[in-house]
Amino acid sequence: MSNKDTYTVETQTPLHTIDWYVKWFATFMILFAVVSRSAQLPLYDFIFSILGTAGWTYVGIVWHDRALMLLNGVVAVILMIGLVEFLV
Repeated sequence: MSNKDTYTVETQTPLHTIDWYVKWFATFMILFAVVSRSAQLPLYDFIFSILGTAGWTYVGIVWHDRALMLLNGVVAVILMIGLVEFLV
């Protein structure tokens, strides 16, 4: 392979900052939530989903990304209401 056939892709997001860690933590929480949902464990699904969407809301605020803030903020609130209803 010659030099003209290689290229690099540079990340556009910060690396090893607080928001970077929160982003990855939140991503794994959402993945755990999906696994919990498929295993029919609704309490864990709620907990992991709330942690994941709250984390992504924080990332959206830090990045000034209104779409992330709106989507994840609203979903986090809906999940919290669902968790309260599930527990009561």
